[in-house]
Amino acid sequence: MIRRLYFRIYLAILASLLLTAILIGGAWRFAFDPARHGAHLDAIAEIAGEVLPSSNAKKDEQQAALDRWHRGAQTDLALFDENRIPIAAASRMPLPPPELNQMQSGWVRGERGPPAFALKLADGRWLVARRGHWRGRAPVGFAATVAMIALGVGLGAYPVVRRLTRRLERLQDGVEALGSGQLSARVSIEGKDEVAQLAASFNLSAARIEQLVNAQKTLLAHASHELRSPLARIRMALESPSADASTRKELQQNIHELDQLIDEILTASRLDAPNAEPLAMEDFDFTALVAEECARVNVEMEAGIIHLQGDAKLLRRLVRNLLENARRYGGAAFDVALKKLDAATIQLEVCDHGPGVPSSEREKIFQPFYRMPGASERDGGVGLGLALVKQIAERHGGSVQCVARAGGGSCFRVLLFAADANTPT
Repeated sequence: MIRRLYFRIYLAILASLLLTAILIGGAWRFAFDPARHGAHLDAIAEIAGEVLPSSNAKKDEQQAALDRWHRGAQTDLALFDENRIPIAAASRMPLPPPELNQMQSGWVRGERGPPAFALKLADGRWLVARRGHWRGRAPVGFAATVAMIALGVGLGAYPVVRRLTRRLERLQDGVEALGSGQLSARVSIEGKDEVAQLAASFNLSAARIEQLVNAQKTLLAHASHELRSPLARIRMALESPSADASTRKELQQNIHELDQLIDEILTASRLDAPNAEPLAMEDFDFTALVAEECARVNVEMEAGIIHLQGDAKLLRRLVRNLLENARRYGGAAFDVALKKLDAATIQLEVCDHGPGVPSSEREKIFQPFYRMPGASERDGGVGLGLALVKQIAERHGGSVQCVARAGGGSCFRVLLFAADANTPT
């Protein structure tokens, strides 16, 4: 039971209260230690000896002096001789005499009432005083006062501590639920303190984990589907009794699709991994890279001399996927332009003359394995090309967007950042 957090916090509060009481008690005893105030007490005793009649005076005179002092100072007083025998008293309740073994001024206690202070005069008499506002009820002692304070603090602190630890217990339940596979587990955010911030961080982490797991499930589901189609065609071709040249060509195309699909799945998984390895950054001629890819598909480009810092292999994949996408959906004729928008921003634009992409689909086409309504597997592609373009651009601190082309078709614009702002365009 001691290991429960709320119980430990509760005990810490009570222990702190006990330590405070001990320190207060020690300070009180230290402050009222007669040995520390001997000089002051001697001075007070000398003054009292001057005010009071001498020890040889009649009792009536001494009584009258105590009465005047009692009325003026609102203090209960009693005068005793050196043998502790009462001489005179001016008090509502009897005051205790000094103890027989008491040799110097100090506190004395009686059977009733709070402590009184006994002051030893120079002639051997004792003057006992107590504040006169006490009205006969025995006040609560110091220990009882501390006990009452402890009880009050204990009763008040328990619900506060328990409320705090209940929130931690609910957070623990959420963590255990997430660990058991309930990816939708969330905890309620209560308050604005550190526990609330911890709950918010847990919810954000859980949402991210759920998103990543769902993305992996989607990737595997689509990959299985995409792999099944070329495998089925290869199986049918192999089972065909006559495998002519066209059949072999189709087999080669299917194998090429499988190889491309596996390569793009591996690349997408590597880029999307939480602990993805860093990019192989280098300075290179981006214009030459784009020109090589354009020459591969026999397309001209407009560009100046632009240098870029990045992963050349991944950026080549970005350019190739854009060109393949434009050729697949826009025909053989499409435009490629590479330019600088300002000293540090590079824009690569690939525009086709195809049917275009509806505005409602321009964000969705960058999702893995997404096909627009009406598209079929025979149209080609595995649905990862544009998703990889977006991933590669974002890993380089850039972005990609699809916009409508004037006159029909689509334009894919990639924004990247130059390695040297002073490089001429």
